Amino acid sequence: MRGFLKLASQFGVTLAGGDTSQSPGGVLADIIVVGSVPKGKAIMRSGARPSDRIYVSGALGGSAATVALLGQKKKIKPEWFPKHFFPVPRIQIGQILRAKNIANSMIDLSDGLSTDLSHICEESGCGAEIVERAIPKAHIGRPAREVGADFFLHGGEDYELLFTARSRTRAPAKIAGVQITEIGRITRGKRILLVNRNGSESELKPKGWEHFRERSRRSEPK
Repeated sequence: MRGFLKLASQFGVTLAGGDTSQSPGGVLADIIVVGSVPKGKAIMRSGARPSDRIYVSGALGGSAATVALLGQKKKIKPEWFPKHFFPVPRIQIGQILRAKNIANSMIDLSDGLSTDLSHICEESGCGAEIVERAIPKAHIGRPAREVGADFFLHGGEDYELLFTARSRTRAPAKIAGVQITEIGRITRGKRILLVNRNGSESELKPKGWEHFRERSRRSEPK
């Protein structure tokens, strides 16, 4: 509760609630966030076009890798895994991307890169090519270790932003102090391709969280 109140105060949000009910399976927390955007200024999932650059904020895979360790009942100190225990919504980055007309499509990475990118491609009627080496990978634990591919490609709950920009537009290296990384391009085809570390290409299927489907199992961080 202290964590919620601190974050709500930081972003000027009222924490109000809520449902009072009974559960035989323990404590359940259901959170709904309501916000607003200037009329006609929302950045949709449907604005991507072929040759657009694809960007992400921050580093990916940290939260999902932490959940996998928790499932193994590993002894964990929260400060070693900030992406999971202390998530920060990228409100300011989104506001800057809108105000400066940098992004033409955008989604938050709550369901994993492969799944959320597929949402943009589906809504925009296009495909994508992603370079694995370019993806910023989270490092977790003590000593810090880079998370494995299952986590940075498919793990969700990082709540970073995935967005596209016209080819002539280059996003800044940092926005509001957060790293911004170009990871690929939008293509004319319908498939999402991954350029692997060895230079070969493979199709990147959405394997992140999909509602109403059982979550795929995760491997340990490398």
